[in-house]
Amino acid sequence: MEKLLIEGGHRLNGTIQVSGAKNSAVALIPAAILANSTVTIDQLPDISDVRHLCELLEEIGGKVDFTDNVLTVDPSHMISMPLPNGRVKKLRASYYIMGAMLGRFKKAVVGLPGGCNLGPRPIDQHIKGFEAMGATVTNEQGAIYLRADELRGARIYLDVVSVGATINIMLAAVLAKGQTVIENAAKEPEIIDVATLLSSMGARIKGAGTDVIRIDGVKELHGCRHSIIPDRIEAGTFMVMAAAMGEHVIVDNVIPQHVESLTAKLREMGVVVNVKDEQIEISRGKLPLKKVDVKTLVHPGFPTDLQQPLSVLLTQAKGSSIVTDTIYGARFKHVDELRRMGADIKVESSSAIIDGPTPLQGAKVKASELRAGAALVVAGIIANGVTEITGVEHIYRGYSHLVEKLQGIGVKIWTEDLEVDEEENMSIDQL
Repeated sequence: MEKLLIEGGHRLNGTIQVSGAKNSAVALIPAAILANSTVTIDQLPDISDVRHLCELLEEIGGKVDFTDNVLTVDPSHMISMPLPNGRVKKLRASYYIMGAMLGRFKKAVVGLPGGCNLGPRPIDQHIKGFEAMGATVTNEQGAIYLRADELRGARIYLDVVSVGATINIMLAAVLAKGQTVIENAAKEPEIIDVATLLSSMGARIKGAGTDVIRIDGVKELHGCRHSIIPDRIEAGTFMVMAAAMGEHVIVDNVIPQHVESLTAKLREMGVVVNVKDEQIEISRGKLPLKKVDVKTLVHPGFPTDLQQPLSVLLTQAKGSSIVTDTIYGARFKHVDELRRMGADIKVESSSAIIDGPTPLQGAKVKASELRAGAALVVAGIIANGVTEITGVEHIYRGYSHLVEKLQGIGVKIWTEDLEVDEEENMSIDQL
């Protein structure tokens, strides 16, 4: 195990490259299960979630090669092998295995997923969709058992807008008999990306990116080649870093419309943002940052995954900013760590009240989940002195080659191995 160290206070310059979208990748890889020949996905991020999914596909008989950000999957010899625990426990998005295996084999056994601990994120909407299409779903000894004689198209209304449920139902429905209609569907760019892959494989999908998706089932799907979209959350994280300490930073390989809500907030704060076709140029500017209020909402609203990095930037803004998370009310686990660094933040229910500007000081802090870890990296870049971050395995779930990328724009960041007593403390914390 290792830790990240960041010497803060240095101005940032240069170009930083955005990798493929993590939230697309974790759905595109299971989707390959549905094909009858080789699927190739270009520009995948080299992150731990991707590697865990590759291993899961190999476990069920897939022939998998992941080299230089290109994944090839030959699913022709896959079998419906139970996946009750092990690697399934390591990532939240393992639930997409359910929809893909149910779609192809009409049965699946998948352990309850792991990943970031953000409080209750039930999969009841996924199960509701599977049952509407004719599957029997039971929870036995900590694993979900799915069985169906056949899957039939159905009309499914999601009680809450859920990216995971929308994608999982799509995966199960593409090979079902008849038409499936998903109402109150999520509209995130990652859903369009998954629908594009499935359509290239021969699926018949209309309405992806709107709140009503129609899927006409087909008898089989074939292999194809697909290029993943850029990661809007990684792009947004880099934009926040540049807004905090950038003289002139270019965020490259980005779809600007995917980060419009963040761009608007940064401009409201007084950050200079210049949008180009596939790049966004950012500089801090000379005037003090202004306070803003932020409320996370489903797409195209402000994304919950950028709430934590932006909250760090707001510690440097003049006045009181209020950040409200309507998606995951428990997503303020980074606040205690930021307070160690000198931040003035109070949490009330699902809102954080941030008073600034406050100078941040380097400290020993711990990442409790992926985006909280990203927030601590932003804080380390701003802070005076050296910040030491443990729990970096969470950060590596979503940010590919983060250290090298940040070093390229002038961040003083490096890794060191955890000492024995630090590893013991980490293990005790995880009990």
